[in-house]
Amino acid sequence: MSNYRRIAVLDIGKTNAKVVILDSTTGAEIAVRKQPNTVIRDGLYPHYDIEALWSFALVSLKAFASEPGLDAISITTHGAAAALLDADGKLVMPVIDYEHEYPQEIRDAYDALRPAFDETFSPRLSMGLNIGAQLHYQQTVFPAEFAKVATILTYAQYWSARLTGVLANEATSLGCHTDLWNPRTSAYSSLVDTLAFRDRMAPIHSAFDVLGPVLPDIAKEIGLSVPVYCGIHDSNASLLPHLVGREAPFAVVSTGTWVINFGVGGDLDHLDAKRDALANVDAYGRAVPSSRFMGGREFEILSAEIGKVGDAEAKAAIADVVEKGIMLLPNVAPGSGPFPGKVSRWINVEDASRDERYTAACLYLALMTEACLSLIGAKGPIIVEGPFALNETYLSLIAAITGRDTMALPGSTGTSHGAALLAGIKPVSGVEKHLSPQAIPGLPAYRDRWYAAME
Repeated sequence: MSNYRRIAVLDIGKTNAKVVILDSTTGAEIAVRKQPNTVIRDGLYPHYDIEALWSFALVSLKAFASEPGLDAISITTHGAAAALLDADGKLVMPVIDYEHEYPQEIRDAYDALRPAFDETFSPRLSMGLNIGAQLHYQQTVFPAEFAKVATILTYAQYWSARLTGVLANEATSLGCHTDLWNPRTSAYSSLVDTLAFRDRMAPIHSAFDVLGPVLPDIAKEIGLSVPVYCGIHDSNASLLPHLVGREAPFAVVSTGTWVINFGVGGDLDHLDAKRDALANVDAYGRAVPSSRFMGGREFEILSAEIGKVGDAEAKAAIADVVEKGIMLLPNVAPGSGPFPGKVSRWINVEDASRDERYTAACLYLALMTEACLSLIGAKGPIIVEGPFALNETYLSLIAAITGRDTMALPGSTGTSHGAALLAGIKPVSGVEKHLSPQAIPGLPAYRDRWYAAME
């Protein structure tokens, strides 16, 4: 249990940044400030407004220092970013927006030199989602600026360094599809030698490490001196609460814009880079087989097209959907997931009611999730968190298709709570909804026809 009463979390996502205060004894979120994470379009390339984020962080910490108070700071950010510092610890180049696309010749050159998947378990992703691709682009296109780089930091650790002056990298941020990490050896990959910057990579610390107190000038500005934790990648912050007190193997289906699937206790032997399977690295430094598809975005598109349907109506339509073979095939959102290159289409939908179309959409999402779980060899019960944990039709279909116990955690506290766990906050025991698998007549044959229809 933590000796701290209040823990502040600096939580910087792709779209928004926030500072959250959590009560260490209850795990409850008791105060929050938010600000959009804007992208600046001028300069060398599109980049994040780091100074606006820094000002927001300091103003928020100063306000919270007096009320409700804070005793420690933890950090979580998205993973697809790196900070390049000079010898004085200042940014040499802007922190690049990972949605910036590079010229084809740069992408081709990077593809020719990046490590094999069986070294990094990091698939080749679009734009700058691989940090290695970002660094190669910056080094190749802006050699004079890159020559001034003394230290390369993962994004969460840039903020801990700015608060404490201590330079660090950390395994969850290095192990999230960066191409920079070898999860089998828990060390940097060969890419850092290929690109000749191993000596510029900061020392590796545990996410749980206290890097130090805030710097004296920051302590003066916010009104107190508090310890700062190294920090953690956001998806792994969401995973961490499930690792505390739950015995492997089990699967976590974390839903949002992306559906991220974790096979806790699994191995890396059967991952297929071409089907959006990869390894993440958890807060304890262990490789976790993972897969994903853009399920939240797809459900948003489908819901806008079909309209709202209640769970009772959707569940009542399952038998008819299965019997009539009303199907939706991947991919509603192209470019990711377990079935790359497939183009979405409906089957037997001509006379389907709105309830049936909606139920078929839920069945599509359940089949996509099952495919993702199969790709990572996930075993044990399935834990669904986030928005899909409120979709009872989806939950019952997941349990039926997989034949496994399924638990829904609609009240999951997400990245901020996971980051606060680094500082010893009490885990929140949310209300779990348990579903035992109930056989649905005809569903196995429906599943077979769904796969056959993609051939």
